[in-house]
Amino acid sequence: MAFGPDKRVQTRIDPMTRAQAEASQIDVGLRQYMLRVYNYMALGVAGTGIVAMLVAMNPALMQSIALGPMKWVLFAGILGLGFFAPKLMMTKSTGVAQACFWAYAAMWGALIAPMFYAYTQDSIARAFFVTAAAFAGMSLFGYTTKRDLSAIGRFLVMATFGVLIALLVNLFVQSSGLHLLMSIIVPVIFAGLTAYETQQIKNWYYESDGSELTQRKAIFGAFMLYGSFVTMFVWILQLLGVARSE
Repeated sequence: MAFGPDKRVQTRIDPMTRAQAEASQIDVGLRQYMLRVYNYMALGVAGTGIVAMLVAMNPALMQSIALGPMKWVLFAGILGLGFFAPKLMMTKSTGVAQACFWAYAAMWGALIAPMFYAYTQDSIARAFFVTAAAFAGMSLFGYTTKRDLSAIGRFLVMATFGVLIALLVNLFVQSSGLHLLMSIIVPVIFAGLTAYETQQIKNWYYESDGSELTQRKAIFGAFMLYGSFVTMFVWILQLLGVARSE
């Protein structure tokens, strides 16, 4: 006597199977989304390095940035784009988001070009690898932790405003002690921001937006992580860097 499948068992199994399939699909999609974020960010860092080296090869241009008003123009442009990019990148087209990202990376490259000339290649490489290791560790923590980092993130965002105020004050007082203190504090702040930003970027994926908005979120996520990475690198280089001997 043949027996057919127990429909009651199927009823219990099918929802579980569907849930597992959906979870697996989310995991694959999340990995692809985060890979896109990190790829954009890595390309931005590479682009910044290329721009910095090209500017460093032009003594006249580099001198105008290091000693002239051009550095303040670039600094203002970086700050302005940092403030306005969220609205531009999340509400406009993907092309606008990419333009903001690459403009940001190029301005950073031009701004830090004098540092590529001032410090030895060994110290630049050392600062880069220290920054990369710190960034990777904190980003992995932000991706894997179950703890909500929102409160810490808000505190660190406020701390960045304190850093900007201290930076402006030090332009007038020229305190080497304050500069050294900032060289220690700033990388710590932005390492923490890296973890918070990674968790935030990951959470954006679960909002189930359309493909174009998800693409813009990936670019904006790369923009955020890139800003933290390059800021950490600049201050770590100033802390660990060895000046060239003329």
